[in-house]
Amino acid sequence: MAGWQEALERQARTRAKAGLTRTLRPRAADDSVVDLAGNDYLGLAAHPEVIAAAAEALHRYGLGATGSRLVRGSTDAHTALETDLAGWLGAEQALVYSSGYLANLGAVRALAGPGTLLISDRYNHASLIDGCRSSGAEVVVAPHADPAALATILDAHPGRETVFVTESVFSVDGDLAPLAELHAVTSAHDTLLLVDDAHALGILGDSGAGGVAAAGLAGKPDVIVTATLSKSLGGAGGVVAGPAALIRHLIDTGRTFIYDTAPPPAVVAGVRAALRITRAADDRRAVLVARADQTVSRLTAAGFPVTAPAAGVLSVTAPGPEAALTWAEDCRDRGIAVGCFRPPSTPDGSSRLRLTLNAGIAAEDFDRALDVIVECAP
Repeated sequence: MAGWQEALERQARTRAKAGLTRTLRPRAADDSVVDLAGNDYLGLAAHPEVIAAAAEALHRYGLGATGSRLVRGSTDAHTALETDLAGWLGAEQALVYSSGYLANLGAVRALAGPGTLLISDRYNHASLIDGCRSSGAEVVVAPHADPAALATILDAHPGRETVFVTESVFSVDGDLAPLAELHAVTSAHDTLLLVDDAHALGILGDSGAGGVAAAGLAGKPDVIVTATLSKSLGGAGGVVAGPAALIRHLIDTGRTFIYDTAPPPAVVAGVRAALRITRAADDRRAVLVARADQTVSRLTAAGFPVTAPAAGVLSVTAPGPEAALTWAEDCRDRGIAVGCFRPPSTPDGSSRLRLTLNAGIAAEDFDRALDVIVECAP
């Protein structure tokens, strides 16, 4: 075995001893597991109107986009979705990417460079962290969801070009950033605010327009919104929404946009159908809120430390990485899929079960899922 392979094997053994081995688990199309691990919050991934729109586009355009957006990958389906997203989010323009990860990398890199001070919430998603690290900017990690701490950091760097980066609903614990208060600080310090709205889009705000809209910040010229299209909208892709000048800059210079193959038109058309449904889906949002309350009540009564969800994601602390893995596997063996989050996915080094709620699950299945989670606890 070559030396580099031996080094990888040693690293794999170290991860295994720490309970940090990860495993791919392919699922069949007819999988009957109750899904509290995926991100299909509103149950739209298999909605008949979404499937029909995607199928029609598949027949019209073929399987793939066949090229990057600037070569042959842009279609009228992409343009229509961007128009709808911009209107929904209250932004001047929107730009669609093939993933939320690439959208975040592209947005952070576009807004920061060697002379910029990037301030990143301690609990930010890996895509935002990677965007900060690759930007060439000076990066300061800020205490979690703390406007006063942010103000102190900005006061210590007067006259700097600054950008503050945060999620709205955080992807592990599901808590909501105090966006209005954070914006008051960034606005007073002439600082851009970039918000990853991935876990709030479709759930919070009027017509589900997200956490930024719910905080009254939609369309603000100093607020940039990113999101994935793979959660409440049930599809795939990402979006950056904001002033036209930013979108122009991303099209002209953004490497994660220019050099990436466009998302397939069928997926784009399906997401656009899901967006139409989502805007009128107050009934599904109400189910999600009720299920969040039910989950917290059931697990708290059973003695588990549970985060209070702002939208559709919450977490339950596990004794350690191996215990979290065993807990998740035991639930799966009984037909319930839950997320198992271990370092480095967790921001504080602890391990959790992450539950992502789904308004499309039958009530009796949801009730049974909560019972199984309690019964399988280590």
